[in-house]
Amino acid sequence: MDFRSRLAAAWHSQDSLLCVGLDPDPARFPAHLKGRPDAVLRFCLEIVDATADVACAFKPQIAYFAAARAEDQLEALIAHIHDRHPQVPVILDAKRGDIGATAQQYAREAFERFQADALTVNPYMGFDSVEPYLAYPDRGLIVLCRTSNPGGSDLQNLTLSNGRLLYQHVAELVAEKWNLHGQCGLVVGATFPEELADVRRIVGDVPLLVPGIGAQGGDVEATVTAGRTPLGAGLMISSSRAILYAGSGEDFAAAARQVALATRDDINRFRR
Repeated sequence: MDFRSRLAAAWHSQDSLLCVGLDPDPARFPAHLKGRPDAVLRFCLEIVDATADVACAFKPQIAYFAAARAEDQLEALIAHIHDRHPQVPVILDAKRGDIGATAQQYAREAFERFQADALTVNPYMGFDSVEPYLAYPDRGLIVLCRTSNPGGSDLQNLTLSNGRLLYQHVAELVAEKWNLHGQCGLVVGATFPEELADVRRIVGDVPLLVPGIGAQGGDVEATVTAGRTPLGAGLMISSSRAILYAGSGEDFAAAARQVALATRDDINRFRR
């Protein structure tokens, strides 16, 4: 089953548009995990097992694993998700963007080494830097469009010679020209609901990965209303820190589950 089909199945079977971000920061781990050589893996495994039934996707951020010299633990984590929770696809958040020959290697890293179901990429270098990922038609490719950080406006809101804004141009490119196998999605931040609604109008039912709720302050009702498809799907609304660090004791995973469940239910209030 390809990424788009797996995601659609998860929206239905999990009754969820919540994507649980996995940004493991050892400085914020509970005391009983600190100092363990496998602390990153143990922390993430407990979060995953506690939240898998309320998530439509998991999104590990590769920088947190690489900085901790824990890439092997990332491999083990994704293998665990595929084995124990195969209904939940894994999006590797790496925001890759480089020339074609290098992109081929990044594609191998994401899809062959780590076995991710989807990858985030940066479109700044154009189609030839994106094309190598499309050689894996069963995997998802989620392209940065209108990001949730304030500095995104420095470039993404620039007006082009045809009067379109740069983020609108990216949305059109991805939906109309780059989505060769129906595998593409876009990153659009919850912190900009008007732009989110604009992107939805441009791209139809293309899936949108939406960071920015929780710790970044995005409004759930505005996000869902702006970004949902007519069938009440189409979104992977990502929350990371608010879920991961809901608790600081040995029961941290139970605390994370409660926040994930409440977030899932809050999102569902506005889906239909």
